[in-house]
Formats: sequence, structure tokens, C-alpha cells
Amino acid sequence: MSDYAYNRQAIYEYEILEKYEAGLVLAGFEVKSIRTGHISLQGAYVVIRSNEAYLLNATISPYQPKNTPAGYEPTRSRKLLLHQTEIASLVGLTKQKGLTLVPLRVYNKLSKIKLAFALARGKKQYDKREIIKKREFLRQKERIIKGLE
Repeated sequence: MSDYAYNRQAIYEYEILEKYEAGLVLAGFEVKSIRTGHISLQGAYVVIRSNEAYLLNATISPYQPKNTPAGYEPTRSRKLLLHQTEIASLVGLTKQKGLTLVPLRVYNKLSKIKLAFALARGKKQYDKREIIKKREFLRQKERIIKGLE
């Protein structure tokens, strides 16, 4: 499985509670564009409206800008393919205070383009600071160990 896009900010900004996988409904030229790596999940999120899940604000740049259909919106909402039972459980979970659906990565699985997204809770500022402190400590420890060898 090769990753086409990865949302690094999601891991930093949110505490991941549960992961899900969904197919994406795309146009042909969008598929070609994604396979060449022209997708960004920066600022994207997943919502559920009328028993259907959608990916919003994901930017898919045109594959060939001059051959793109007129009126194409790179940030249009894209439908996610999920089972009705999954959607029903996600509706109940997202109604809880502080929980949201965050896209993590877009990847290839058996020649299909899939979206991995997660049920997440926003981290507090002090949680983020603690993660940075741990990361810096581990880096210093590695430098010291490499210096002793």
C-alpha cells in the first residue's frame, strides 16, 4: 500500500480514539491526479449528513489543468463509501462532546483509492507541550549515545 497523502497535523492536534477505512467516490481525472500525488489533506475533515459520509476541504489539484472540465472545484465535497451500520455508529459517536472525524491518509489498496480517517478528540495545549518535551529528550539521548560510540 502506497500513501498518496498523509495528514501529520492530525496526529499532533488530535488524540486518535478509533480508526476507520472508506472508499472515495471520485471522477477519473481526480484518480489520475491523486496517483501522481496532487492531493492535500490540510484542513480537511469528515462529516455525516443525511446518513452519508463526506470528505470536505480536501484539495485535489487538476491532473492536466487545461483538460480539466469547466467549473471544477479542487476542494469540492467527496462522498465516502461506508456501510450503513458504520455510519449509524459514527453518528452516535460524533454527537458526543469534543469528538470529531479527522482524515489521516489517502492510500492505494488493491488498485482502489481509500481514505483512512479516525474518530478523534482535540488535544489540550499542555498535552502538545509534553509530547514536544518527550521528543526533544529522546533526540538528546540518541545524540549522547551516538557520541559515546
